[in-house]
Amino acid sequence: MPMRRAKISVIGAGNIGGECARSIAMKELGDVVLVDIANKDKPELHMPKGKALDLACCGPVENFDAKITGTFDYKDIEGSDVVVVTAGVPRKPGQSRDDLVAINAGIVKNVALNIKQHAPNAIVIVVSNPLDAMVYVMWKATGFPANRVMGQAGALDVARYKTFLAWELGVSVEDIQGLLLGGHGDDMVPLPRRTSVNGIPVTDLLPAEKIQACVDRAKGGGGEVVKLMGTSAWYAPSAGTIEMVEAIVRDKKRVIACAAYCENEFGVAPGQKGQGLFVGVPCVLGANGVERVITFPMDAEEQKFMNESISHVRDLIGVTRKLLPDLG
Repeated sequence: MPMRRAKISVIGAGNIGGECARSIAMKELGDVVLVDIANKDKPELHMPKGKALDLACCGPVENFDAKITGTFDYKDIEGSDVVVVTAGVPRKPGQSRDDLVAINAGIVKNVALNIKQHAPNAIVIVVSNPLDAMVYVMWKATGFPANRVMGQAGALDVARYKTFLAWELGVSVEDIQGLLLGGHGDDMVPLPRRTSVNGIPVTDLLPAEKIQACVDRAKGGGGEVVKLMGTSAWYAPSAGTIEMVEAIVRDKKRVIACAAYCENEFGVAPGQKGQGLFVGVPCVLGANGVERVITFPMDAEEQKFMNESISHVRDLIGVTRKLLPDLG
């Protein structure tokens, strides 16, 4: 009997969602459902169905047979193995990720309730900003176990970090191994002493100021793209998301940095059961979602930066709770 093809739903059929759908199909990770809302000003349009049709016609050229469905109806996500949530308003020039919390919190909550109703066994990957807060909203609104809810953050942040280091060093990005922890964006925590080039510590290859410049550019990478294009990035965020999707549907046990629920790990909420947060940490991703958070000792400076990042995430969650008091 042939194996059942995975079903992957993408909520939000905009730039990131469309690119995610294309990558899922090209990698033959499963069938895709693209969900979006109707255009009130132009009700005759059906953007997700049109985008699905356009993508499906890539099949003969790209050699994939994935079924791609575009819909306004959440019922079509029934039976999804993975749901990717990109819904929400993207950043514009001058906006921070945090500026979006008041707009996107309600959107993500509504998405979460629909996932809970129609795809109660799915693993959920949140991409919407501000990421750390939106993952928390998804977790609370769905009531799913924490291992089945995560945020795409570290995969993107680390990719930017590796890119800028490779450019600085004049080497292939494939030979850079690196890790960033903490909140997504400006609050990420660099770990240069755990960064290497094919096993050679990057601290042996670059002076501290050049490493820091790469870290700073990675932190501001999203804002740099917004400033250049007038809207949020979509190629790299979707690539980071699909790295996570592939690890899950193919049960690869990949170690990928993502926003996962932590309590005792990395000093998030030691001894405070139920008071944890979703922050960027290295995780083993497989068929059960976040199968394990990998911990390791940090030095005093790294822990200081991590504590600051955790504090900011906690403040952001406080704002989110005030906006959505029924989340608990």
